[in-house]
This record gives sequence, structure tokens and C-alpha cells, in this order.
Amino acid sequence: MKGHGAKFERKKELAIAALLTNRSVEDAARAVDLNPNTLLAWLKIPAFVKDYRAARREVVNQSVARLQQATGAAGTVMLKLMADPNVPAAVRLRAAECVFDRAFKGVELEDIEARVAELERAAEAASRRSS
Repeated sequence: MKGHGAKFERKKELAIAALLTNRSVEDAARAVDLNPNTLLAWLKIPAFVKDYRAARREVVNQSVARLQQATGAAGTVMLKLMADPNVPAAVRLRAAECVFDRAFKGVELEDIEARVAELERAAEAASRRSS
């Protein structure tokens, strides 16, 4: 984007932040005092789209991290629901299914990680032999 300096970079950052926090491109453009057509045009510029995607990815990563921090509490709730005889049977069954499903997926993940680690060791050994 030739001809654009620091002012454009600042406006671009504001526009990306607005895109992340508003419901529509039009609302985002108004939030940063841009013509919606300008913002729509920027969304066709590969460098702008790349930066916007990176910002979206970071927002998702931060959200996932917050959810991961809450897994202990979520597990406690699931186990309490599963074991509480005063909870409706359908809810207890669903909680039990969730516990079982997560446990099974955990074992699967451990198995996959072990297999990948073994494949990596074998590939590294083969690479050393061929060097």
C-alpha cells in the first residue's frame, strides 16, 4: 500500500480492532470514522486481510486460554451433577457421558502423542543414518 504512512497504520489498527468488536463491517467503519466502502476495499488488500486474520487468531487463542483455565471448575460441576441423586436422571446420564467421553479422548490423545513421538524419533534416526 504505497503512499500510506504512519497515519494509515494507525487507522488500520483501529479498523481491525473495530472489526473484532462490532457486528458488521458498516458498524466497524463508523466506529473508526471510515466510509464503509473504504473498509470493504481494505478487506480486499492481502496485507490488511493477513493482519486482520492474525488479530482474529489472537482473540480466539486468548479465549481458548481462558476456557482452559476454567476446565477444573467445569470438571467439578460435571462430577457433582453426575453424582447428585437429586439431579434429574437425564442430566446425570449426560454428565456421565461427558466424563466418559473426555476420559476416552484423553487416552486417545495420549496414544496419538506417543505414536507421533515414536515416528519423530524414527525419522530423526533415519535422517542421521542418511547423512
